[in-house]
Amino acid sequence: MIACPNVRKDVIRHHYDVSTVFYRLLWGRHIHHGYWEGEESPALAQDQLTDRLARAAGIAHGSRVIDIGCGMGGSSRRLAKRLGCEVTGVTISPVQKRWAGVAAWRDGLGSRVDFRCEDAECVEFAPESCDVLWSVECTEHLFEKPEFFRRAAEWVRPGGCVAICAWLAGPDLDSEKEQQVYDVCEGFFCPSLGTSLDYQRWLADAGLEVVVADDWTRRVERTWEICRDRVRRFGMHRVASVFDRGQTIFLDRFETILNAYHTGAMEYGCFVAKKTA
Repeated sequence: MIACPNVRKDVIRHHYDVSTVFYRLLWGRHIHHGYWEGEESPALAQDQLTDRLARAAGIAHGSRVIDIGCGMGGSSRRLAKRLGCEVTGVTISPVQKRWAGVAAWRDGLGSRVDFRCEDAECVEFAPESCDVLWSVECTEHLFEKPEFFRRAAEWVRPGGCVAICAWLAGPDLDSEKEQQVYDVCEGFFCPSLGTSLDYQRWLADAGLEVVVADDWTRRVERTWEICRDRVRRFGMHRVASVFDRGQTIFLDRFETILNAYHTGAMEYGCFVAKKTA
């Protein structure tokens, strides 16, 4: 695991309050990678990532889902629309909570989705209150990852699962690749990035059976080629300097994360872990 001790939780919250508009302009309604199978559009690739994870997890129609790190509610709303899930989304950002709520209202999903503005490391749910604990690209921002998985496992009913997509540190890194990962952590406000084996160990230590641990790096890395090109085309550095100069570091690291994927310093992982008892 690669750690970046300078990251603070209040900075993460501020980042998402300010950067939500950048994500929406640069990327779309989901704040996560796209999954490419061919030459499809970024919007379709984003939906495909949600659908791929849902299939890997075997989410049944009408499942009760807790979406940790729901962002603008893109995945929560898709699970509700396509699978009839009842979803509670959790985001640290009040801006994102409002955005997600308005989008759900516009989609006519008010009875099936609910959004809460809370810290994922402090939020409470009743034991065995969900069928699926879902989290796409949020656990990177958690400071105590093993403790989060232990708590999250308690929320899942027996027979349910935890479904995760996460940015990962690659295995067996030399000093140059470690620096690449550190630069990504610093630019994207991640206190640490675990490896695939770290995630599998944390899930197993929480009493879960890991049934999927897949590497999706080659399928998702195009995300950052598109984002990098859009930053240049639309002059987003100038816009960021007006809103918040701290966001310019975030934009500068788009090239860094793409290079980290190319060199193997980083990977992108999909994990599904079942609760058997």
